[in-house]
Amino acid sequence: MPGLSVFFPAYNDAGTIASLVITAVRVAGTLTPDFEVIVINDGSQDDTPRILDELARVYPDRVRIVHHAKNRGYGGALRSGFATASKDFVFYTDGDAQYDPAEMTVLWETMTDDVDWVNGWKISRSDPIHRIIIGRIYHHMVKLLFGLKVRDVDCDFRLMRRRIFDVVHLEKNSGVICLEMMKKFQDAGFRVAETPVHHFHRAYGKSQFFNFPRIVRTAVDVMKLWWVLVVKRQHLKAKPAAEPVPTRGGPR
Repeated sequence: MPGLSVFFPAYNDAGTIASLVITAVRVAGTLTPDFEVIVINDGSQDDTPRILDELARVYPDRVRIVHHAKNRGYGGALRSGFATASKDFVFYTDGDAQYDPAEMTVLWETMTDDVDWVNGWKISRSDPIHRIIIGRIYHHMVKLLFGLKVRDVDCDFRLMRRRIFDVVHLEKNSGVICLEMMKKFQDAGFRVAETPVHHFHRAYGKSQFFNFPRIVRTAVDVMKLWWVLVVKRQHLKAKPAAEPVPTRGGPR
């Protein structure tokens, strides 16, 4: 059986991260005996570090914790997670529990021999109306700007072959890393499959994105990324686009 790395980027997620980790340990064990659960604590200032250390004590052979002394941003947390993951397949979702990690089984079943990564798409977005409106504007804008072919560009619920990162190198530390990831995967010729997943109301904490200064910074980051990846296409000029990584079979 192929191995599976499950990881969560976490920032001030003390109210949700324990249940996510426990669910991930239980569900990953039904998919493969060779798995690990990783949490990237991105400089949390609440009880998240203490809770994570306790989870690592309870599951010493399964749970690994990476503590960032300072907050590196969402992209920095994802990059740290991808660098830490050691198994054949890597699944990640956020530590705020707006997605159910138990649904990783749906992505696992979708990962066949002719698929390199599986992208979830939200059946229905469970957010306040202003977030839904801003999210739809963002979705259509970046899909057009970057020529993305996935159904949902804003669903952080993904499973991928770790060998993809032998070809694709991510650089962003902000939330635009997800755009960078999907654009570089697509341009490198990696094959995607998509599957519906549920999205839930935030039960703890508050979004780090939906405030005016952060939206402005994100808009600037998006346009900088568009200039590099779409106009200058630097990621393709550095070396020829690689053939898809040869597969040795999917999880099934």
